[in-house]
Amino acid sequence: MRLFTVDAFTDTAFHGNPAAVCLLNARASDTWMQSLATEMGLSETAFLLGNSLRWFTPAVEVSLCGHATLATAHVLYSTGAATGALHFETKSGILTVNPSDDGLITMDFPAKEVTLATVPDGLEKALGAAVVSVSRSQLDLLVELESEESVRSLRPDIPALESVDARGVIVTAQASSSTAADYVSRFFAPRVGVPEDPVTGSAHCALAPYWSARLGRDSLLGAQLSARGGLVRTTLRGDRVDLAGRAVTVIEGTLLLNP
Repeated sequence: MRLFTVDAFTDTAFHGNPAAVCLLNARASDTWMQSLATEMGLSETAFLLGNSLRWFTPAVEVSLCGHATLATAHVLYSTGAATGALHFETKSGILTVNPSDDGLITMDFPAKEVTLATVPDGLEKALGAAVVSVSRSQLDLLVELESEESVRSLRPDIPALESVDARGVIVTAQASSSTAADYVSRFFAPRVGVPEDPVTGSAHCALAPYWSARLGRDSLLGAQLSARGGLVRTTLRGDRVDLAGRAVTVIEGTLLLNP
């Protein structure tokens, strides 16, 4: 089987978020896919069989992943295996992906409504920062800090964040005037085996409606301030959100195993 490593939400190798993409030639068991994802050691490994797409972290299967979907689409387009719109069947429903002539890939994802919540006990101590507000989406806890610099300089207690009752913790703030983006974020998900994710497409399903409501615009640019960094363009369309970005193939090889 063909196996790829792709850097997503970037146009530069060794930036953005790396994902493994496995093009299955036969049905594989959950145990086998989890073992390969653990072996790869990346935040996500995508498995594609026909139009069926699934995603595994090194520890668990997840129901929605943006960067590994982008990576999968990039592999299909760049190898000539597909052109035009793709329709992936996933645990989050049908996800449609479209390419553009300039290399930008746009994914149609479900928007995740956020609702104001109380600050969980110990959250500020775990983050090591003062919290402006806390909201919850279907998947994650969304935490706004006072400034871009607060997000950039954050050094959280990762083990302490495991106690947060959510898939992960999105930390965000409005971008400073010197940053081209509209908002910034970071994403921590130790509960699912990802201490900090470099660039998180699915988190922007919540960030897009949150910041669109705050800033009064449907189309925004989000910058994720991990060490690798990356950019996600978001366009809110009611209960859907378009996530757009670029990707770069870093490794292409042959997997010498059968499911």
